[in-house]
Amino acid sequence: MGKTLGEIAQELKDAVHRTKPLSEKVSEVKVQLIYAFNGTGKTRLSREFKKLVATKDNHSEGEQENLTRKIIYYNAFTEDLFYWDNDLTLDAEPKLKIQRNSFTDWVLKDQGQDRNIIANFQRYTNEKLTPRFNQEYTIKTKNEIGIETVVKVEAFSEVTFSFQRGDDSLSENIKISKGEESNFIWCVFFSLLELVVEALNVPEPTDRETNKYDRLEYVFIDDPVSSLDENHLIELAVDLARLIKSSKSNLKFIITTHNPLFYNVLYNEFKKETFKKFLLKKYEDGEYELEPQSNDSPFSYHLYLKAELEKAIETGQLNKYHFNFLRNIYEKTSTFLGYQNWTDLLPKVEGALNPYEARIINISSHSKHSAEEVVELTSDDKRVLGHLVKEMNETYRFKKAPYAN
Repeated sequence: MGKTLGEIAQELKDAVHRTKPLSEKVSEVKVQLIYAFNGTGKTRLSREFKKLVATKDNHSEGEQENLTRKIIYYNAFTEDLFYWDNDLTLDAEPKLKIQRNSFTDWVLKDQGQDRNIIANFQRYTNEKLTPRFNQEYTIKTKNEIGIETVVKVEAFSEVTFSFQRGDDSLSENIKISKGEESNFIWCVFFSLLELVVEALNVPEPTDRETNKYDRLEYVFIDDPVSSLDENHLIELAVDLARLIKSSKSNLKFIITTHNPLFYNVLYNEFKKETFKKFLLKKYEDGEYELEPQSNDSPFSYHLYLKAELEKAIETGQLNKYHFNFLRNIYEKTSTFLGYQNWTDLLPKVEGALNPYEARIINISSHSKHSAEEVVELTSDDKRVLGHLVKEMNETYRFKKAPYAN
């Protein structure tokens, strides 16, 4: 019988606490690794978990609230702390703005981590793509009746980006892609996490550089690998695993991902740690299950995807993310068969590809927002998806996968 996401969150919370008497030796669970398809509910699960463990005292705002914080999580940074000022008036200088908060103040102002953040960002993306944090400055503004005021802009409240071209010229004040933006925010979060782990590794609270995170118990990380190529994805996974393994406090980590390679690398990095690994499944009635996994792959991935696709086609419950499933199957099959490109596997008419089929897979499998992933398809899109799955089964003789029930 399935569970609600709130019940799944409680299951994750219960898993990290001792269930045996103190007289019995038992290893505490430090890491829980969860695989789930896009659109399953990973981000909603992180929110349910936060609601379950977060506490606030009588001070609802400001620094005191952070002293009682029991959880930090990556997608909160993505959603709440960064936003673009596109300079619509002058159309000249788009800036990534940072909302004032004690986390980034501590990382950037108190600890001076801006250079580490820039170095990590360039390592995971492109060494020629350079973020620049602002220093404090003032600007003059006029209100609607012409009264001029001077406004102070705090240091480390804005980020601009430049790109060095092959001829050594600079493209200044560019707006980076959504994937690059997510990666930049991850690098800020990762710098925070490094500092937190280092602070909590000091056993005596009175000896710590800060006491902001003394009550911190959980770190929830939801998919930090958006738009990374395989080499950088592996590098990020290894860096994250290294940091978690270096933690000597009672911090507990929950990591969710839709990427099987990221799952695989973390699984192998944590082999010698006490950790649990799961597949988060969503049923048609809207309930969920955490299915324990026993090996370094969450399942026979492409077969599972194909079964999910076939079930969606049979029930008519097709959404945009199902094109992502199809693309994953094509990519894995093309690699296995030795093709250079997954599009080589698409059906051909008189030796030529149908450009619409490749285009609809490309567009629909690169949604930027989770809201787009559950958008229902048009009847034409559903017909194309059903046709491609049928052609793939017949051409490459896939056996029916045992996961459809």
